[in-house]
Amino acid sequence: MTQKHNKTAIVTGASRGIGAEIARHLAADGIAVVVNYANSSTQAAAVVADIEARGGQAVAVQANLLQAEAADSLFDAAKAAFGRVDILVNNAGMMELAPIGQTSDVSFARHVALNLTAPFQLMRKAATQLVDGGRIINLSSSVVGLYQPGYAPYAATKAALEALTHILAKELGPRRITVNAVAPGPVETEFFLDGKSEELVDHIRSMNPFGRLGTPEDIARVVHFLASSDGGWISGQVIRTNGGII
Repeated sequence: MTQKHNKTAIVTGASRGIGAEIARHLAADGIAVVVNYANSSTQAAAVVADIEARGGQAVAVQANLLQAEAADSLFDAAKAAFGRVDILVNNAGMMELAPIGQTSDVSFARHVALNLTAPFQLMRKAATQLVDGGRIINLSSSVVGLYQPGYAPYAATKAALEALTHILAKELGPRRITVNAVAPGPVETEFFLDGKSEELVDHIRSMNPFGRLGTPEDIARVVHFLASSDGGWISGQVIRTNGGII
């Protein structure tokens, strides 16, 4: 039997990894989920099918967040499917590692476009479209504060996203809309593992006091809490969900 939903969430980059797990956790709580994807239609459809098989409600919506109209199309699709938008999770992002001296203008611009401009446009839309008492949750990163070589464009855009989080929390507070950021440490996903040797992964794993990488579920649980009624008194915060690595 399909669960009756009373809230709707948009989760960007939700066809795999952390985004897919966030979508599943929200849906398990009776929240209807818009599973956004850019290119991975098959994977997005699988996430929707998984949610529906468990009695939840979800739709897959293609939107290239590098395009200015993506925010409008995602909110329009959510309202067409479920009538309202209560929760926005800005999860989609990119990371290309290189020293600053070897970082191209193209790579830097792509980081800014996907990691900063796209979430900004979605937050701007959410500021006028979210119902009172809604939730905005941005995915930052624990590389902010570590200042590791090779991460400059990624860390810079995530630091800027945290600044937007703090400011928007104050602007939307009168409407009881909370705005927070979750900043994962290393998480065992394709996004993180791509291009890294097993030796490097083992080294990163050993840096964590828990002696392991995070999992998508570790992150999804925190996002789920912030999206719930229990998270209603938490706003303008960055939660470094990293097992104590910093």
